[in-house]
Amino acid sequence: MARDIDDYTAQYLLLPFEPIQAAYRRRRVLSRVAACAPKRLLEVGCGHAPLFTDLPGMVVTVVEPSPVFAGAARALAAGRKDVSVVDGFVEDLAAPVEPYDMVIASCVLHEVEDAPSFLAGLRRQCGPSTVLHVNVPNVRSLHRLLAVAMGLISAPGQTSATQRTMQQRGIYDSASLRDEIERAGFALREAGSLFVKPFTHAQMQQLVDQGFMSTAMLDGLDAL
Repeated sequence: MARDIDDYTAQYLLLPFEPIQAAYRRRRVLSRVAACAPKRLLEVGCGHAPLFTDLPGMVVTVVEPSPVFAGAARALAAGRKDVSVVDGFVEDLAAPVEPYDMVIASCVLHEVEDAPSFLAGLRRQCGPSTVLHVNVPNVRSLHRLLAVAMGLISAPGQTSATQRTMQQRGIYDSASLRDEIERAGFALREAGSLFVKPFTHAQMQQLVDQGFMSTAMLDGLDAL
């Protein structure tokens, strides 16, 4: 599937509930960055909210294929000599002179056309002690299991309308994610999860808009 990056960017900005869920992902990713305390960090696919705005003084490189998101990141990085933004794909980058201490690929792997090539591109940026953080949507998310139980879909991995709109290649559970990461030459250091999502993005946004889904409830779903 040849991806249309411009259409992806436009659709992403319209996706209901995604800004809220992205905030919880960001919080979790930043906690892992704090735990690893890297001196040099590579973020692959920053979207509209690059991590470096919460990482003052850290040397950060952003690789972003969307011209809109890359341009916004470059504007946010104005005046910071320790931040650089590269327009393009990590698969096309040569190995750095000095490997990064940490590489972040948050909510990206399930969207790339060729996962092995993408992971090989990440691997080229790493040294023996580099920490790679990857997170992806879970095929066994509660909202998918509920849809199966209601007879709306035949299996948790059935392709959804959102997946088609967002040009997503596939989806993972914990076992398939671990297998793909390890086949790329990485060793699992730790694994976990974030945010139990009981309903679809549109339904979650509706509950937020109606005032039923409070911040305390959202925090509780993340804690689960």
